[in-house]
Amino acid sequence: MLALGLALGAALAWGTADFLGGQTTRRLPVLGVLLVSQGFGLAVVGLIVSVTADGAPAAAELASGVLAGLALALGLGALYQGMAVGVMSIVSPISAAGAVIPIAVDLVRGERPSLVQGAGVAAALAGVALVSRGASPGARGRGTAGVGLGLVAAAGFGAFFVGIDLAAGAGVLWATAAQRTGVLAAVLVVLAVVRPPLGVPRGLVLPLVAIGALDLAATMLFAAGTREGLTGLVSVIASLYPAVTIALAFVVLGERLDRVQVAGAAGLLAGVALIAAG
Repeated sequence: MLALGLALGAALAWGTADFLGGQTTRRLPVLGVLLVSQGFGLAVVGLIVSVTADGAPAAAELASGVLAGLALALGLGALYQGMAVGVMSIVSPISAAGAVIPIAVDLVRGERPSLVQGAGVAAALAGVALVSRGASPGARGRGTAGVGLGLVAAAGFGAFFVGIDLAAGAGVLWATAAQRTGVLAAVLVVLAVVRPPLGVPRGLVLPLVAIGALDLAATMLFAAGTREGLTGLVSVIASLYPAVTIALAFVVLGERLDRVQVAGAAGLLAGVALIAAG
C-alpha cells in the first residue's frame, strides 16, 4: 500500500510539474524556465548529497547520469515548448511514448521484449497516431506544432531512461545530482550561444520553484516506491503522469479532445503502462 501511495504521489508531482512548465513557458522563454526550475532542483539535491551521501561513485556512472541529464534537457525543453504552443492534452501523452525507446535499445542489444511489452509498444504507437491525427477544431495550428515537439520530447525522455538506468548503480541521490547537472549544463551552453532575454517576472518565481520542487519530489517518490514494492507496479502507476496533465488542462484551460483523440490518449497511456509492467 505504501508503494502504491508513493507511485501515485510521483505521478501527481510529475503531471503537475509538466502542466506548470507548459503554462509558464507561455510567458517566459523555455530556457529561462529550465534554468530556474532545474537550478533549484540541483541546489536542493546537491545539498542533500553533501550532507548524507557517502563517497562519490565510479566516474562512468556519474558520466552516464550527466548524459541522461543532457537528454532530459532536450525532452523537457521540447515538452514545455510544445505545451506552450500546442494542446497540452495532445503533447503530454505523446511525450510518454519515449518508453518505447529502451525497448528498441534492448532489441539492438539482442534482447527480446515480453509479449506484454510488445503489446504495449503497439498500443503506444497506435495511440500516438490517433491522438496526433489533427488538432481539435479551432486549434489545428497549435495541435500540429505541439505534435512535432511532443515527439522530440519522447525521444529525449527515451534516451534519458537509457542513461539513467546506466547511472543507477551510483545510487538515487548521486544519479539525480548527476542528471540535474547535465540538464543545467545543457541549458547554460545553449544560453551562452543564443543569449535570449531572461528577465523573470516576480509573479513567475514561485511557479518556477514549484516546477523544480515537484520534479525533484517525483524522482524521490518514485525511487522510494521501487524500494517499498514491486518495481513493475510502481512504474505502471508513475507512468500515468500525463493523465494528471490532461486533467489539469481540462479543468484549468478547458481543453477538449474529440472521441478519436481521447481513445488515442487512453491507448497511449495503456501502452506505456504495459511497457512498464513488462
